Amino acid sequence: MTGDSAPINLTNHFLIAMPGLEDSLFGKSVVYVCEHSSRGALGLVINKPSEMNLPALFEKVELGLKRVDLADKPVFHGGPVQTERGFVLHEPIYVGADNQSEALYASTMSIPGGLEMTTSKDVLEALAGGGGPKKVLITLGYAAWGEGQLESELGENSWLTVDATREVIFDTPVAERYERALGLLGLQSWMISNQVGHA
Repeated sequence: MTGDSAPINLTNHFLIAMPGLEDSLFGKSVVYVCEHSSRGALGLVINKPSEMNLPALFEKVELGLKRVDLADKPVFHGGPVQTERGFVLHEPIYVGADNQSEALYASTMSIPGGLEMTTSKDVLEALAGGGGPKKVLITLGYAAWGEGQLESELGENSWLTVDATREVIFDTPVAERYERALGLLGLQSWMISNQVGHA
């Protein structure tokens, strides 16, 4: 075996924190990876709600919120970077007859095989007016890893990885997302020792 293994790409995957990861934000967290390349990775924590709910956030940016289905939804702590900035994770919006996803908003990252992440205010304006993407998860801040940093953390058994599912992000109660993500691997939290790798 040579050391030149193919680089891993965890775009559109979940990172599930191992029990040994005791960081206040990342402990027991589930991170949706929006981008992963040789330059690093970017993701959003999807199971750490903040004290703020969406109506309060919309009020802060001087918008009302007509979407009744979003009235009780929390704003999430997406990660420690740019915590004053909003990130909207949502299902792809298809426009046009051939069902091609086309960027509807000023600043949208299309995640291969997955969702879209929009950082421009126009998506909030669409939601405020009663439209916009049907399913959304809004965070303040994001998580970032520099070149080789995520791979190094994976090597230290800090994270488990699994293909992401929309059901865990949008349809699973927040308190159950960690266990549900583990369930995608056929695991439950009691099965994972925080002594992994130690005899």
